[in-house]
Amino acid sequence: MSLQMTASQTVGPYLHIGLDGLNTDNLVGEGVTGERIVLQGRVFDGNGKIVPDGMIEIWQANAHGKYAHPDDTRELPVEAGFKGFGRISTDAEGGFRFTTIKPGRVPGPGGALQAPHIVVSVFARGLTKRLATRVYFADEASNADDPILKLVPAERRATLIAKRTGDGVYEWNVAIQGDSSGNDETVFFDV
Repeated sequence: MSLQMTASQTVGPYLHIGLDGLNTDNLVGEGVTGERIVLQGRVFDGNGKIVPDGMIEIWQANAHGKYAHPDDTRELPVEAGFKGFGRISTDAEGGFRFTTIKPGRVPGPGGALQAPHIVVSVFARGLTKRLATRVYFADEASNADDPILKLVPAERRATLIAKRTGDGVYEWNVAIQGDSSGNDETVFFDV
């Protein structure tokens, strides 16, 4: 007996159903140390139009470089008020906004320290699986030595860099698809 393959299904347009109860846009509770920041931006499709029904997830270390996950067994401070994970739907303007802290550096391939970054998953209609990417911070000198960022062609790295636009506010937009040559498309990783 052989099994017949069924068609792939996309993750939208009703991806919010059953997930909204898990939404949180504030990762920082009482007693959490580090620089409080806002990460905000918008999601655009391949035609440059906003995606008002997408979903963004972020995952990050705390300011000490410690993940709020049992697999992170390093001897670093854990802060009970820090969630480390956030999820929100894009709004009617394709926007998203998280309140969090600027993450610390974490070890990467070969034990080299990575620049502060946030891991991001993007869900939207028309996609068969999530898009995985990262966001770095424009004012971090350690970006130059980040082992993952260095794998990205220099001309595409800007798609992964959030710019400081105000006091503790970083702006970063997601382009799900670029023009015919792929220009301006956010860099996504095969994970």
